[in-house]
Amino acid sequence: MTLEQTSAFVVIGLMMAAFIWGRFRYDLVACCSLLLALAVGIVPFDKAFSGFSDDIVIIVGSALMVSAAVARSGIVNLAVKRFFPNLTSKRSQLALLLVSVAVLSAFIKNIGALAIMMPLAFQFARKSGTPASKFLMPMAFAALLGGLMTQIGTSPNIVVSRLRQEIGGESFTMFDFTPVGATLTVCGILFMLFFNRIVPERTNKNASIEESLEAAAYSSDATVVEGSPAIGKSLNEVLRNGDGDVIATSIIRGHVHLTPLPDVRLMANDTILMEGTASALDKVVSTAGLTLSGQPIRAGRGEAGEISAIEVVVGNESRLIDISARSIALFHSYGINLLAVSRQGQRLREKLSEVRLRPGDVIVVQGNNRALPTLLPELGLLPLAQREILLGAPRKAIIPVLVLIAAMASTALGLVPVATGFFAAAVAMVLFRAVPLREAYAALDGPILVMLAALIPVSDSLRTTGASELIAGWLGDIAVHLPPFGALTLILLTAMAVTPFLNNAATVLVMAPIAASFAGALHYRPEAFLMAVAIGAGCDFLTPVGHQCNTLVMGPGGYKFADYPRVGLPLSVLIVIVSVPTLLYVWPVQ
Repeated sequence: MTLEQTSAFVVIGLMMAAFIWGRFRYDLVACCSLLLALAVGIVPFDKAFSGFSDDIVIIVGSALMVSAAVARSGIVNLAVKRFFPNLTSKRSQLALLLVSVAVLSAFIKNIGALAIMMPLAFQFARKSGTPASKFLMPMAFAALLGGLMTQIGTSPNIVVSRLRQEIGGESFTMFDFTPVGATLTVCGILFMLFFNRIVPERTNKNASIEESLEAAAYSSDATVVEGSPAIGKSLNEVLRNGDGDVIATSIIRGHVHLTPLPDVRLMANDTILMEGTASALDKVVSTAGLTLSGQPIRAGRGEAGEISAIEVVVGNESRLIDISARSIALFHSYGINLLAVSRQGQRLREKLSEVRLRPGDVIVVQGNNRALPTLLPELGLLPLAQREILLGAPRKAIIPVLVLIAAMASTALGLVPVATGFFAAAVAMVLFRAVPLREAYAALDGPILVMLAALIPVSDSLRTTGASELIAGWLGDIAVHLPPFGALTLILLTAMAVTPFLNNAATVLVMAPIAASFAGALHYRPEAFLMAVAIGAGCDFLTPVGHQCNTLVMGPGGYKFADYPRVGLPLSVLIVIVSVPTLLYVWPVQ
């Protein structure tokens, strides 16, 4: 073993220890590891920042943007309301998420499948009062397992198919992976359903202020316009879209205030006075096709996507005190709309435009981003902590889905690389205003991207110093003396162990020739061993950095590095126990 190989093992060992210790944040640990690798000479200076241009960083960042656009569109919420309206238990919600992600991952890029379903996981978490962390890590693992089921499901399957063709003249076909992959997927999903208690409960610390603000109850009103799907429906049916977080305080029909009984049938031009959180009110308004108070605001030329809603407090010296939006002609005078009012200790029972504002009222106003910074001080309104308020915000539901389908189809057909396809999708989300430009960078998780970029050259030092070949040599010496199931188990375990430090496709390139060569030396057929390499490379459940799916959920789920082996280690053991006999049955070695 050379000095460089020893140094590579030491640096990576210290890095893993720091991650598990958890004393410092993961991006800082990654940056310190990169500096240490530069200091000892295992990463050349000209390669120090190569990770920032790596495809994995682009894919993860773009997938976060795409996921934010899908969440903002509300399309997933509409689909669940239509097809799974009574899905309330945590286990049934988790089952739907895991099965959906796994099936999608068999035919599209697994990170794309995960990006589609993540918004639904957050919705389920809010609905059931469960931390999103209980859903996100199992979903990432289900995405990895689902990719094992077909040739195009994951990169290791594609690479190992090509290597089999080079070795034996015949490639694996599309569904050669299905018997073993489907068995492992079913076992993995059942494990995560019945042992979900071992998944840690975490919160995204970056969202703590937003979550506390979200608890505020607002009063608002919305009108049932002609052509609205709410016409003829009961009040209870319409409010159900708010997941129990919205109540009606009155219904105004003409000049009459009706008692908001659940079975009241809504008519055109009815105005519903409602109270609830901003997000719940938004679900009711958008799903039922209601129209909020106020006038439509249009962005000026070159200002597309600049219309937003913001929470503000009515200050003690505000010129709006004891004045209603109607009496001051708020829209015509200032170009802003009043969308909701929150007044502590009081439930409002008049239309929003008639409410006389008081000092300390928290209100939601809608306006043009270019004008709001000037208008708010002029009116004596104090902005709260900045967060996304979708109530009354313009959204395009179908565009994010079409963009995502186009990106995944182009990558599946091999027209463009995955990184290019997802980057183009992220740019398209901004161009088509699915995500306003001001929110685009907020959708990116900076610490995660920095961690990935810093770790890529450090992990690659195992290959550049020859340490990976050294491990492969040791493996070959041991495997020759083992029976078929022992040799197969060793190959699988080694591929699982190496994958966190190499790209999973690179793991296949390193391990597959070794697996095939000692299979030939023992006079065994190579298929089971090649499959074992693909499974091991595709099943990295032990770290957040071995696969981009694991990385994608780390920030939103609030996970620590040590959380991954807590769930991933027993799952990995299960995969090994099930894989070996299944491989030997489906792909006999003799």
